[in-house]
Amino acid sequence: MTEMSEAASLWVVKGLGAIAGSAISLAFLLPQRRREAAIRFAVGVACGLVFGGAAGVKLAAELGIEGMLGPAELMLSGSAAASLCAWWGLGILMRFFGQFGRAAEEKQP
Repeated sequence: MTEMSEAASLWVVKGLGAIAGSAISLAFLLPQRRREAAIRFAVGVACGLVFGGAAGVKLAAELGIEGMLGPAELMLSGSAAASLCAWWGLGILMRFFGQFGRAAEEKQP
């Protein structure tokens, strides 16, 4: 396998992990609107792509399994974890600020 095709396959795996992390999150914290779902999905995928490699390495080190996983498995698990965390974090923030905004609207005469 050439260096370019190996790098390309790692990007594909990283993207699949990011998409999987965002999709799994739908089962746990459903968005209230389509716009919220689209924003959270996009942020999850972006975070999975950006932080997937580092998250995979950190997870493997914390679990003590870094020698047992290949580069593709590290990217897949790290991207899914980073995407899942971003999705949850953004969802919680959107709900918090949504409630804060509704409370401010109710106080206005």
